[in-house]
Amino acid sequence: MREQTSEWTEDTVGLVPTMGALHAGHRSLVERARAGNTKVVVSIFVNPLQFGAGEDLARYPRPIEEDLEMLRELRVDAVYMPRVSDMYPEGATTRVVVGAVAEPLEGASRPGHFEGVATVVTKLFWAVRPDRAYFGQKDAQQVAVVKRLAADLDTGIEIVVCPTVREPDGLAVSSRNVYLSPEERRQAASLSRALRAATSAYAGGERDPAVLEALIRNVIEGEPLARIDYVKAVDPGNFTSPGSLATVAVRFGGTRLIDNHDLAQPWPG
Repeated sequence: MREQTSEWTEDTVGLVPTMGALHAGHRSLVERARAGNTKVVVSIFVNPLQFGAGEDLARYPRPIEEDLEMLRELRVDAVYMPRVSDMYPEGATTRVVVGAVAEPLEGASRPGHFEGVATVVTKLFWAVRPDRAYFGQKDAQQVAVVKRLAADLDTGIEIVVCPTVREPDGLAVSSRNVYLSPEERRQAASLSRALRAATSAYAGGERDPAVLEALIRNVIEGEPLARIDYVKAVDPGNFTSPGSLATVAVRFGGTRLIDNHDLAQPWPG
């Protein structure tokens, strides 16, 4: 991969890191990268370091032929598909720890997750040497972690954040949505309904994070299959102090979904 990008001396390179199982959200990232660069690289790597004990590493979808067909259609210039043994050779022990922004919420619920994310993203940056890297707003805390990493390690890489892509009923597009039963899928739309309701309350003048969080909880708890992990309104820069970014994690059966929205911004559409 490094040899390939080293030949693109007159080009700008955009990287879209993925774990495969590509969907409309990934498509939007690739299209944004295509519009902003002369070369586009998409990585596909199901990273074992970011899966915790009991999570869905073994059953994570890997429809590689369908993924490659989409990427051919989108005219990407290279697909980087390293093996686990390429990324983590025997004896490799170095990990990248970003610090405070990685500790609350997803960091607390999934210990080691962001260490795995930061480590693999650093390795992808070294392999591809992109000018820009593209991430989705749906994974808002991951975006904050990657921004911190890119700045702290002096990568010179611009982190481009793209809007969350949603289904017609508002559910954020995710590779894990395929795990939902029809009834779980119906009830999962409560996440976007809750965030939309909080956005309306914020627009009406409500600023108390506790009130906004309670509103979100009340909507989601109206669905019998929902099991809330967390609901927090936080500062998007540090994910610790109170702020306007409403972020949620909820389980429906065995599937854990996340979503977020900056309540200071209009609801999309």
